[in-house]
Amino acid sequence: MLETALDARVSPETLRKIESGRVATPAFPTVAAIADVLGLSLDEVWAEINRPEHGVEPVGARRNAREWLAS
Repeated sequence: MLETALDARVSPETLRKIESGRVATPAFPTVAAIADVLGLSLDEVWAEINRPEHGVEPVGARRNAREWLAS
């Protein structure tokens, strides 16, 4: 992890926070740098975070706030 963080020019603590979910929305340049170091395209990263098993509903399947609160 240390090498990945340093190669991506982010602190190891930042990478740990991203991995653990303590940083809910990391900055785009940070995500792009980490993806580059890991040899992943941004398309691959996007596809991974939008997989249903990650708890993210596909766009268009989202309910509005009233529907969500009513459920």
